[in-house]
Amino acid sequence: MIEKLHITVFSEDFKKKIERIFVTLSIISFIVHLLLILINYLELIDFPENKLLTNPIAAIYTPFSFILFYEVFLVVYYLPRSISQYIRKQYEIITLILVRRIFKDLANLDLTADWFNQKYDLQLTYDLVSTLVLFLIIYLYNYYNTKNKSVVTKKEKVENLDVFIKRKKSIALMLFPILIFLAISSLFKWIYVEIISIDQVFFSIQDINEVFFNEFFTVLIMADVLLLLISLYKTDKFHEIFRNSGFIISTILIRISFSAEGLMNNILIVSSVIYGFLMLLINIKFDKISINFPKQVALEEKESDDVV
Repeated sequence: MIEKLHITVFSEDFKKKIERIFVTLSIISFIVHLLLILINYLELIDFPENKLLTNPIAAIYTPFSFILFYEVFLVVYYLPRSISQYIRKQYEIITLILVRRIFKDLANLDLTADWFNQKYDLQLTYDLVSTLVLFLIIYLYNYYNTKNKSVVTKKEKVENLDVFIKRKKSIALMLFPILIFLAISSLFKWIYVEIISIDQVFFSIQDINEVFFNEFFTVLIMADVLLLLISLYKTDKFHEIFRNSGFIISTILIRISFSAEGLMNNILIVSSVIYGFLMLLINIKFDKISINFPKQVALEEKESDDVV
């Protein structure tokens, strides 16, 4: 039953359908935001003072929100396939959140000689540097992870691997309705609780991370803990357990970053991704040792027999 559900929900065709839906929503939201900016410019509606409705660059902020929701689906989609890819998608999401924030920062940009004393100018600087560092780390993460897979495929079949994959599929199937519920409840809260009238829409959208992504990364932390526990079905190797524990710490740091502001927010995000990358790198080194060690033992035994 799990296999049938997984094939239905996480098939390539279903993924393409979800992708088309979110791309369509992104385009529509972008056009609507631009129209609202035009209406505000022509003063057809008396909106409150808000830079998200005065600068066309800020219109990019809205479609990015829908792109992020699609990335959330991809996190669950990749979970049964590879834990390392699943973690990488988390890093891509937090990086895209920063990129989205850059567009908001650009809309609030104040070009003055007093650059480093302006709140939005400083935040833009932090975000620009952070996204460059994150992009580089994610590239290295993907490079070493892909490179390691070619080595892993040469290893002997892992005991209880099928059981481990089935457990991951079960977790993915549990996560999917939970995330749908979170998205719907967050949208309901945003519309019916925080938004009293249309002129407050773009004021409250700036805090959308607090509406959804706080809860999303909290759920991911629980999922990461489950993945750590069920990984014991597959292996009891110290370095793999330690790597998965490190990924949990990395996700927790991302979750904590939503409670921080300014430079501390960027430091926590960058630190979490670097920490996860180092965990992957050290685990790869351990894997190479575990592959070469049996060969070395066999060679030493052969040399010993030759001497005898």
